[in-house]
Amino acid sequence: MKKGQIDFQFLIIVMALLAFGLIMVFSASSESARYNFSNAYFFIQKQIIWAAISIVAMVMLANFDYHRFGKLAFPILLASIIMLVMVIFIGEDIKGGKRWLNLGFASFQPSEVAKIAIIIFFSCSLSKNPGILNKFWRGLVPYLAIIGVFAGLLMCEPHFSGTVVLAGIGLVILFVAGAKGSHLFMLGSPAVVAGWYLIISEEYRWKRITAFLDPFKDKLGDGWQIIQSLYAIGSGGIFGLGLGRSRQKFLYIPEPHNDFIFSILCEELGFIGAMLTILLFAALIWRGIKIAMNAPDTFGSLMAVGITALIAIEVIINIAVVTSSMPVTGMPLPFFSYGGTSLLIIMCCMGIMLNISRHSKS
Repeated sequence: MKKGQIDFQFLIIVMALLAFGLIMVFSASSESARYNFSNAYFFIQKQIIWAAISIVAMVMLANFDYHRFGKLAFPILLASIIMLVMVIFIGEDIKGGKRWLNLGFASFQPSEVAKIAIIIFFSCSLSKNPGILNKFWRGLVPYLAIIGVFAGLLMCEPHFSGTVVLAGIGLVILFVAGAKGSHLFMLGSPAVVAGWYLIISEEYRWKRITAFLDPFKDKLGDGWQIIQSLYAIGSGGIFGLGLGRSRQKFLYIPEPHNDFIFSILCEELGFIGAMLTILLFAALIWRGIKIAMNAPDTFGSLMAVGITALIAIEVIINIAVVTSSMPVTGMPLPFFSYGGTSLLIIMCCMGIMLNISRHSKS
């Protein structure tokens, strides 16, 4: 198939988000790094290395014909399942959860691979079987069973937010591929009940619900993080305190360079900076939808839909959490939150999107 030009608008937005994210990681992490490691550059040095590796990976995948993923779909799915099983038994136990595999030179989060594995496998399988989702038992149920297997493995870690994202990606792809709304709605009620049971079955998850409803009831305990986040957002005002001048990053918000980095961004750059960030993500999602619409085949279109859904779901949940619009759950902000695995996977996804755009019909 003849290749054209990549979507340069998409690429520019990706690189702008990456650069902006690196600036904010340094700003948000400097005091925590200075306090814990006596080196203000500890986190940003690692993130820059991962960013460089991620850019190389993106460029390689932008030149790797995405159709070849069709032959790799099942092996990638199987490998991701094996890694999720491995992390349950030999994963690093960090803060009561086993989500990381220690590779010696770095730690790796298999749940990130699981997301892209679901995207590739579902897209490949559904593109080869058009109309299969019209059948409930022989069509829709097997795909939901795959989501169930991944969800079960993730909950064994436990990784509730990762489960929500993975299930969300799968359901979006199924819906776009032609799953009947009535079937999904019929299965929605049991899923909601199961989700509620998972919340009330673990004390720490239930405490997050109560902290969300009234964080000031336990302002020195479970409500601490969200209260400090709201203080940071409120302190930023319209124009912010200035880049690098956050007060809440001085050990008030735990690990401010991770899930709550958007709070620091709001404090330092204010409403203007927050809106600029949201607009950049909105532009990325819009270009992702355009790539999906102009893809030359169903496989490319569904992959683009899945990747766009991944970005959208993570952004919405992260911003909702830090603004106290939903209960606290661990969710990185793509391109911004510190972490090599998540950045590498996101940039790999961006490379796939660029490759799909090279084969665009328009």
